[in-house]
Parts: sequence; structure tokens; C-alpha cells
Amino acid sequence: MLPPLRIGPHVVETPVVLAPMAGVTNAAFRRLCREHGAGLYVAEMVTSRALVERNEESLRIVTFEDDEKTRSAQVYGVDPATVGAAVTIIAGEDRADHVDLNFGCPVPKVTRKGGGSALPWKRDLFTSIVRAAVKAAEPYGVPVTIKMRKGIDEDHLTYLEAGLIAQREGVAAVALHARTAADYYSGTADWSAIARLKETVTEIPVLGNGDIWSAEDAVRMVRETGCDGVVVGRGCQGRPWLFADLAAAFSGSDARVTPGLREVAETVYRHGELMIEYFGGDEGKGMRDLRKHMAWYLKGYAVGGEARQGLAMVSTLEELRGKLDALDLDQPYPGEAAEGQRGRAGSPKKPHLPYGWLDSRELSEEFEEKLREAELSVSGG
Repeated sequence: MLPPLRIGPHVVETPVVLAPMAGVTNAAFRRLCREHGAGLYVAEMVTSRALVERNEESLRIVTFEDDEKTRSAQVYGVDPATVGAAVTIIAGEDRADHVDLNFGCPVPKVTRKGGGSALPWKRDLFTSIVRAAVKAAEPYGVPVTIKMRKGIDEDHLTYLEAGLIAQREGVAAVALHARTAADYYSGTADWSAIARLKETVTEIPVLGNGDIWSAEDAVRMVRETGCDGVVVGRGCQGRPWLFADLAAAFSGSDARVTPGLREVAETVYRHGELMIEYFGGDEGKGMRDLRKHMAWYLKGYAVGGEARQGLAMVSTLEELRGKLDALDLDQPYPGEAAEGQRGRAGSPKKPHLPYGWLDSRELSEEFEEKLREAELSVSGG
């Protein structure tokens, strides 16, 4: 359907990108996805300030396995100098081959500080951050991309202007989550916005994101919008085999992975092993991190409430094995019940913004100082 995706010097044969998701897309989950399919797999977001301060957990997030190709890191920041310094660490210390900038996060603790999906409203600040990142990465041959939303709300859209600025400043590709910050994760993504961005930004790849729950959704997005590739987030939670479906679909095959519960259980156990390895052999920490994935993996399968609760409380690999083996593992793939939307959705929310943020597209000295303070208050993980 599509030619390979080119991100600077890197070629991604299947034009699919795993969206960075906090607490989800760590090295363990990325390996699972790689084992099931093909694409570009982006690590969890790290804050530029935490990287510059060499926060241990942030450095762990941008430490990749030897066989990860291409290594992709996502950075969040609201101060150009700090973002530039963080990208210098990532590129200069050969920690990643590709850096993505986060301008899409709608979470209140980020937007109330002027970051994430709120930031492109301040066009000069957005330009300065993108320019600083590209300049810092350029000597090392590391391409920079951006991921953004349509804007703050339907009355304050920024994506077309931001896309053109990014293209002008040397960004290698832009990805659009076709919702506003106000939409949060609710409703239906506005794929027509992806089409408009593709018509506007013509010199670099445009990637579409939002409501890709199946390979068929990805194919439909490409056909409807003309985008150069897709970004998959919540759709792969509890379904790392979605990447096999996507690879098949983009190669013209209708083959799909339809795992019975036994196959799902083996994937969960494999995930558990990888989690423990990721946390340096800390079994308790690995199992605690795995718990949130259980409901996603079991969606649609006939697993009783008591069994689900038990799996969501596992503490050891041995306990995980026992609880998985106690399930009715002969269950076949349940079809539609296991598919469709997963993860958070919720309802539209009024964006939390700094006081007076929407009064001007320019950044006042007062806001500039507040943004520097804000970088210190957003978690490094």
C-alpha cells in the first residue's frame, strides 16, 4: 500500500510507529511488539530537565537494548535551552538514533504549565524549541520529528501552522493525533485534519494517529487521508500482535493474528519475564508494572472477576504462571469482543492552561520565567 517510511537516514519498511505511552512502551513492551511485527518503536516520554539532571529513571528510559533498531526516544520540554541540552545528551552519547518531540500530551499537569498540546499556541516558543532540538541533533546525524494535536480546542487550532514551522526548521516528519487537547481521548478522531495537514506539509512525511484499533483502520486512514504512515497507541495495549496484522495489511495480505487464550497467556508470561529483566531482576517491581496490562490482554475472553482480580495482584513470576494455568486456556479467539477501543477514553475536558495563556500567541517574559519553573515540576518518567 505504501512505500517504506523514511525518517532522515532511517528506513522503516512497514510505515507504522508505536506511540510513546507513559508506563507502557518500556523496553519490555517494545521487545514484545518487535517480536510480533515490524515498525518504529518509540520509548516512553522523558522530560528534558530530568535528562539534563541525569535522573536515573530517565536515563533508564533512554537506554535501549543492543538489538533495537532504530532506537527512538521522545522528549518533552518547555524551555529551548533545556530541550537542546537534553537532545545533545541523547544524540551526543549515542543513546538513540531518532528523537521525537512531544507537543501532543493533553494531561492537565502538563498543559497547565504550558506544555504538551498547549505549547504550539505560543508560536515563537514552539519554533525556538524545534530549532534548538534540530540544531543539537544535526551534528550527530540524528533526525528529529514532532508529535502534536490539532490544537487546544476547535477555536484555537495550531496544527497546520505548527506543521509548516516544523518543516521549515528541518524536522524529518510530523505526526498528528487528530484530536484537540479539549477532546482528550474522547469521541472520534478527526481524520480529515490529517488529510489537511498532508495537503499543507508537502516536503516531509505526515503520519496519522487516532482510533487505529485494527489493521483495517490503518488501511482506511491511509486511503482517506493520504498520510505516509500511521502511529498506533492505545490500540496495541494488550495486543502486541497488532503489529503483525499491520505488517500483513500494508503488504496486501488479509492474514490476521487471532490468538486463543493459551497464546494470550504465553504472551502475558513472556511480558512478565521481560519486565523483570527490564527492572534488573527485581521481580516485585516487574510484576507490579505488569498488572495494569492484564485487563487489556484479557479483553473479550471469558475470564471471571475473581481470576482477573488475582492476575491484577500478582507479585511473582511463579504466581503469574499458576494463575494463568488455572484459566480455561482452550478458549478460542473471541472475535469482535477482543477488538475495538481499549485504554482510557473519558469525556471532553476544558483544558487546564496557565492564566491568560490564550490572550496572545506571543510569550511574555513573565510566562517565560514560569515555564522554566514548570519544567522542574513535571515528572521525569
